[in-house]
Amino acid sequence: MSQMEPKPEAAKPASSELERRLEAARLGGGEARIERQHAAGKLTARERVELLLDQGSFVEINALVTHRCRDFGMESKQIPGDGVVCGYGTIDGRLIYLFAQDFTVFGGSLSETNAAKICKVMDLAMNNGAPIIGLNDSGGARIQEGVVSLGGYADIFLRNTLASGVVPQISAIMGPCAGGAVYSPAITDFIMMVEGTSYMFVTGPEVIKTVTHEEVTKEELGGAATHSAKSGVSHFTTANDAACLQHIRELLSYLPSNNLDSPPQGKSSDDPGREEPALDELVPTDPNKPYDIKKLIHAVVDDGELLEVHAQYARNLVVGFARFANQSVGIIANQPAYLAGVLDIDASLKGARFVRFCDAFNIPVVTFEDVPGFLPGTQQEFGGIIKHGAKLLYAFAEATVPKITVITRKAYGGAYCVMASKHLRTDVNLAYPNAEIAVMGPDGAVNILYRRELQAAGEQAAQLRAEKVAEYRAKFSNPYVAAEHGFIDAIIQPRQTRAHIVRSLRQLSSKRESLPPKKHGNLPL
Repeated sequence: MSQMEPKPEAAKPASSELERRLEAARLGGGEARIERQHAAGKLTARERVELLLDQGSFVEINALVTHRCRDFGMESKQIPGDGVVCGYGTIDGRLIYLFAQDFTVFGGSLSETNAAKICKVMDLAMNNGAPIIGLNDSGGARIQEGVVSLGGYADIFLRNTLASGVVPQISAIMGPCAGGAVYSPAITDFIMMVEGTSYMFVTGPEVIKTVTHEEVTKEELGGAATHSAKSGVSHFTTANDAACLQHIRELLSYLPSNNLDSPPQGKSSDDPGREEPALDELVPTDPNKPYDIKKLIHAVVDDGELLEVHAQYARNLVVGFARFANQSVGIIANQPAYLAGVLDIDASLKGARFVRFCDAFNIPVVTFEDVPGFLPGTQQEFGGIIKHGAKLLYAFAEATVPKITVITRKAYGGAYCVMASKHLRTDVNLAYPNAEIAVMGPDGAVNILYRRELQAAGEQAAQLRAEKVAEYRAKFSNPYVAAEHGFIDAIIQPRQTRAHIVRSLRQLSSKRESLPPKKHGNLPL
């Protein structure tokens, strides 16, 4: 052996040192803290990554990074990885980038270097056109680092904003998420929360008690139930960490990797032309009788599968993902079984956000319309129903993806216009034979049009009202006037809904439509 060649024994110390450091990174905060994490019903950051990704696909980035803080005794507390696991891997063979905060290391708190790791994977995701997934479990900004920690949050917020509409961003809240930490998930496309172990709020119960004297628990203030049903911050709620991670995989199966790709194709053998005779009886002829729009949706989509978004929030509107002939679509539908399917502030916000996501990522929008109008009342007016309802109108009008609308029963007033009417550049507008398309329902219209005659009719008022209601219904409360004007492309039998939608999607597969040149519109915020 020449003097220039290294001795075999010399490689052992370097290799051992590498293994020691990697093992320290894998252990995070140590066995005791890992046990406490498990005792709290939570998986560790690395366990979450392994469950989320395809087996053996994870490639870690910056596993040996440590913080730079030298104050408050932090110089003696350095753990490789610094509280966040970052890297890339695959889900169903598709590339994704992710970060997973490690609560066993300084409570998963954000440091300068911790933030830099997250920013690096976000930049890589943007450059390579792949989704970004954040598994959040953090006590917030690392107090010992002061403003550099806060600056790290702002660096992440900027990247969230730049990535919006370019690559899908999904946030899983799998532990605490408070203060400035909540705004990164809020900018992302979808938020998932875990029941009993996750919460989100800007200020905690103690601060609220001090400032406003309200007493509230963490769960009541920002738990999964609160944000899924009341605030609408959370799009999905799951029972535990494993279910949350599986739900992310399912959601991604409907989404493209970026805004230049199409969503992946499904693998269903469901007959595209399948008829559903039961649909001929689903929608009641009585316009005031409720029915469950989800039954219609499940009957016409591939294999009856609907991934509902915001299931517990604004239940008068149903939104979610499904497939027709293996093509991913966004579904938006009024729900007559809840508040008669009216549009209100919450439903408008829910629908607008969903339509804009679908439009950003080339996902066609299929609308099922049965809407009596906007919810009346001082609470809605004072809350800004005008500007919030305009958000949904703006979203439908702005969207350039294929748009298909099926009017199943009522389409009254301004709500008719808002719900993807032909006037908003919707490509295909269909209606069932008993659809009612008018300024308002027959009873309300007769009360206005014939007010004086009814007042003068005396005992004959009831008979006159019935005659005029029947006359109005025959003249306006049907789809034929709209069809004569070309606002409805076809009146179809309910049993044939699936076949008509599939044919429409196929003929729109190469649709190209653009907006007037501009920097961006001014959404009515």
